[in-house]
Amino acid sequence: MSRELPLRAVAARVMLAVEQGESLNQCLPAASHDLDPDLRAQLQALCYGTCRWFHRLDEELGGRLRKPLRKQDRVVHHLMLVALFQLRFSGNPSYAILNETVEACKALGKTPLTGLVNGVLRQAERDGAPEPASDEARFSHPAWIIEKLRHNWPEHWEAILEANNIQAPMTLRVNRMHGSREDYLARLDAAGIVGRATAFAPWGIQLERPVPVDLLPGFTDGHVSVQDEAAQLCTQWLQPQHGQRLLDACAAPGGKTCAILEAVDNRADVVAIDESGQRLPRIGENLDRLRLSATLKEADAADTASWWDGEPFDGVLLDVPCSATGVIRRHPDIKLLRRETDITPLAGIQMRLLEALWPVLKPGGRLVYATCSVFPQENSRIIRRFLHQQPDATLLERVGDWGMDTGHGRQLLPDPNSHDGFFYACLTKGGPEENQ
Repeated sequence: MSRELPLRAVAARVMLAVEQGESLNQCLPAASHDLDPDLRAQLQALCYGTCRWFHRLDEELGGRLRKPLRKQDRVVHHLMLVALFQLRFSGNPSYAILNETVEACKALGKTPLTGLVNGVLRQAERDGAPEPASDEARFSHPAWIIEKLRHNWPEHWEAILEANNIQAPMTLRVNRMHGSREDYLARLDAAGIVGRATAFAPWGIQLERPVPVDLLPGFTDGHVSVQDEAAQLCTQWLQPQHGQRLLDACAAPGGKTCAILEAVDNRADVVAIDESGQRLPRIGENLDRLRLSATLKEADAADTASWWDGEPFDGVLLDVPCSATGVIRRHPDIKLLRRETDITPLAGIQMRLLEALWPVLKPGGRLVYATCSVFPQENSRIIRRFLHQQPDATLLERVGDWGMDTGHGRQLLPDPNSHDGFFYACLTKGGPEENQ
């Protein structure tokens, strides 16, 4: 994308790419490569905000257009969505939004549509935001997610949807190898950064406001990492010990791998696997910054014949690919990218991984099954099915008091002031007597 394009035009092209199936993580880096840091942050805010409120904005825009734009002009549709996001949520002067959007339309080579863009946005400014006509617009989620949540969580579905539309807090994990959480809170205070201890994760700190990581004391030297509180709880479930042999399957980008190693002072034999050769280096970068060591393998974790040496593991963390519906507030493009038809194939992958990795666990060992999903189809139902077919698997019923007991694991729902949505279940190999 050309650096000469106005920011709103770049944002419109990013939104078009998302509509066509690319994630923001995929298309934003290339789009912002030539931008100054301040403009890069503005572009991210525009794209994330437009995705977050896409369904509400799209309903409003559809009501203001006499007919849909042609396919070849679809980028202008997204340009107007970006402008509507700013009109409704940014607090920027409306005259600047309108004028600069018209200029962006010209820059996109769509000069014949500038009159339409100007007219639609002026009407939107004059009328104010309409009342949403559908649940999709009211909650700014696709209808299938709304209905699935309503069915699965009849007492919580509205709260989940509302939490998804609130920007997630920035949460840190203190590296205990460099001092206590209290010590790091004092260092933040000295740097003028306000933070508080997380309620459930013993090494977590939630910041009052996000800050660039290079402003965090000791970040470059590995004293702290960015990780949501729910994800940090993996070590409480796995309970790693010095000298153990541990597996982190589906490990990229490596946050949980590093949390496990920090919990044992880097004194465990950890194998981290990911099938993506592009994402595997991210684990290495995190390990290097934190001065930790693990064995990295590029492989399909379920294809154990391709990577396992036959020596069993004391513990396995299986953070499976999932719908990511528990982290929509961090990745609002999920609302546009995910389809209801994705869930059943994902459940098949999850079950395949669980079945394939069970044999690599030692008798008496722990396997922690984790997802960032809020759908029981990917969570408690997978565990229930597995326990039914695997006689030597026992569910460890209680690890912490947080989340809700589903009967087959604990579900955390997204909390506006705290953690993401996450699911954990801990299975031990052998009967109850063997795991005393």
